[in-house]
Amino acid sequence: MTGEELDVEARAELRTLPKDLAGRVARHLVMAGRLAEDDPEAAYRHAKAARRVASRVGLVREAAGLAAYHAGEWAEALAELRAARRLSTSDDAYLPVMADCERGLERPERALDLVKSPEADKLDQAGRIELRIVESGARRDLGQYDAAVVTLQVPELRDRRLRPWSARLFYAYADALADAQREEEAAEWFARAAAADRDGETDAAERYAELEGLHILDTEETEPEEHDGVQADAETGEAAPLQDAEEAPPQDAEEAPPQDAEEATEAPATAEAGTAEGRTAADEDAPEPPGPTAIEFKEAQPETASEHASDSPGEPTEDAHGPEAPEAPAVFLEPQTADEPDERGPAEH
Repeated sequence: MTGEELDVEARAELRTLPKDLAGRVARHLVMAGRLAEDDPEAAYRHAKAARRVASRVGLVREAAGLAAYHAGEWAEALAELRAARRLSTSDDAYLPVMADCERGLERPERALDLVKSPEADKLDQAGRIELRIVESGARRDLGQYDAAVVTLQVPELRDRRLRPWSARLFYAYADALADAQREEEAAEWFARAAAADRDGETDAAERYAELEGLHILDTEETEPEEHDGVQADAETGEAAPLQDAEEAPPQDAEEAPPQDAEEATEAPATAEAGTAEGRTAADEDAPEPPGPTAIEFKEAQPETASEHASDSPGEPTEDAHGPEAPEAPAVFLEPQTADEPDERGPAEH
């Protein structure tokens, strides 16, 4: 982190400081911004460190005020933001936060004074919505529940398109309805807030479930159990036989070549047939097909071994008890060397 992560305008405001000091302050401000949501206390410490060495920079006082606000330090936040308004030209942007700090200090009347101030008219649309939300909360603090509901009945509440402020506006309106004992309407707007809150910034879904008497199940807790069940089945069920079946062919692959060699020595008739038909290169490759079948499939060997029972008497009995043993002759009988003399004999005669 070098401090270059700040935007261009922020870095330009730090140019009034010496270069080394500007870089140091910039790094503190970057960390304050990164930790604002996850660790507001640590973010506030970084902001205070920047304020100690650059208290005359409006950007630094603004960052310190916002960090104090997220950390719940209402008085410090209010003081820092007031200083930022004096040092910066864009002083109106902090008005909703300052009004909310007055609420945090249990001074809702002062919050309403900021709402009615001339600076409130200079806010953009997002700022006006935030100020409306603060005003509604201040009126609820004063026990004015119906007025809190009316405060949020703005055209943006009926906007069919989702805006950056939609989730917060819907939630605040639902909260005001709930305090006004209008629970059915509150449940409806909590549902809308939950649908608009795609980032999960509010607890609208939980509030809706509470009003409707529902229970929210966390599906993420069941996923590891299903995964463990699959592993258990793999250890005790069909996975083990499949692994044995995959490991079996390499064992036969090592045994298959000696069987072919023994057949070549003990069966002179097949060797003579091989020499009689060894006129072409294709005929010389004729004894090779049994080799690949024996290597890839365990079931093909009992057939060859049945014709030469003296070679490996134990293997046919093991495969005969398996469920796939009857299917092996139908698939691998024709490539066997035992059948080739029968088909070629009439062709030679």
